[in-house]
This record gives sequence, C-alpha cells and structure tokens, in this order.
Amino acid sequence: MESTKLTLSVKADSLSLVKEYAKRQHTSVSKLVQEFLDGIAEQEKKDDPIKEKYKNVEIPEWIKQLTGIVKDPNPDMSYHDMKNEYFKEKYGI
Repeated sequence: MESTKLTLSVKADSLSLVKEYAKRQHTSVSKLVQEFLDGIAEQEKKDDPIKEKYKNVEIPEWIKQLTGIVKDPNPDMSYHDMKNEYFKEKYGI
C-alpha cells in the first residue's frame, strides 16, 4: 500500500512523551499514528447498526412510488449552506 507524507502540529511536551512511549513499545511515532488512523478508518467502514438491521427489509411499493416527488430546490447548495439559509430566514440574521 502506498504511503503519503503527513505534517502534524502537536504540543512539544506531548511529542516527547509519545516518543518515549513508542521507544518502550519498540515502534515509531509514525506507526502509532498509522494504527490510530487505521482504527478510525475501520470504524468508519462498519455499517450503521440500524442500517444493518433493516438491510434485507423489502421497501413497500407505495413508498417506492414516492421517490422523486419532492425536488431539491437547489441541488448545488451544500447542507451547511441550506442550514445557514434556514437560520437567516428564521432569525433574520
């Protein structure tokens, strides 16, 4: 698997402690960070338990017929932008 260089900013006192820990564990700081990131990536790959529970449930035909009825008023607008628009309208910001 291809590796990519990454520059991190960390507290100096934390880094010195982590370096000592890595040395005691006979590994490198890079390996520790990689294992941490692999753990996050693995967690993200796992299916949502609710999605897993209902993955084999057949969707009723009447629900399938609702698909496409509601049109997105602005498909290019991000969720963040839509939320900001909503708050502007609601609170007059």
